[in-house]
Amino acid sequence: QVQLVESGGGLVQAGGSLRLSCAASGSIRSINPIMWYRQAPGKQRELVASITNSGSTNYADSVKGRFTISRDNGKNTVYLQMNRLLPEDTAVYNCYARVITMAGQVFTPWGQGTQVTVSS
Repeated sequence: QVQLVESGGGLVQAGGSLRLSCAASGSIRSINPIMWYRQAPGKQRELVASITNSGSTNYADSVKGRFTISRDNGKNTVYLQMNRLLPEDTAVYNCYARVITMAGQVFTPWGQGTQVTVSS
């Protein structure tokens, strides 16, 4: 069994920063890729950023230059550093990953989500 647990959300003023974490637990061999998604009320889920186990990253145009995704493979954790936050960044942020266990099983879990609210 593999689980993803997010943390780090909260309320921040526009222009501020937050760092989200997504920690994977279980008997893990590899995690590739890991992605951050977000969903605002009344909107479709949006892919925000992704990172492979080799460190290749991709970002949505709306967050390029403001958000940075990184990972600590030793801790099976991915981070999303969010700077210069805007009210339109308000959403529930979820991480999602393709995980291979030591037994060779493949899981694609979602985290439970963390709320990010940016006030104007």
